[in-house]
Amino acid sequence: MNEQPQITSDDKLWALLAYVLTPLVPIIILLIEEKKDRPFIRAHNAQALVWGLFNVVGGTILSTALFFCFGAPSLIIWAIGIFWGIKAYQGEYVTIPVITDFVKNQGWV
Repeated sequence: MNEQPQITSDDKLWALLAYVLTPLVPIIILLIEEKKDRPFIRAHNAQALVWGLFNVVGGTILSTALFFCFGAPSLIIWAIGIFWGIKAYQGEYVTIPVITDFVKNQGWV
């Protein structure tokens, strides 16, 4: 019998934190043995890490190119991550355009 592990409130909290405090928390999760192998956390953590790296690189480039926006692109990207974190906290799997497919193709989920 192939049973899916139960999604715990701890799993949901770690998934939320991965999106809100990305890329720091996803890196920490990768170092915690009992967390990194939980399927729900693993799925969200990989996406949150890639999203966080996109935010750091893409947000910095956009904020620099649009210097008159005072960092608004990074804040908007971060706010979208918070939205996905809330969805994860509700026990949902999130599909992020391009990133979800990339993460699955790499075998990280």
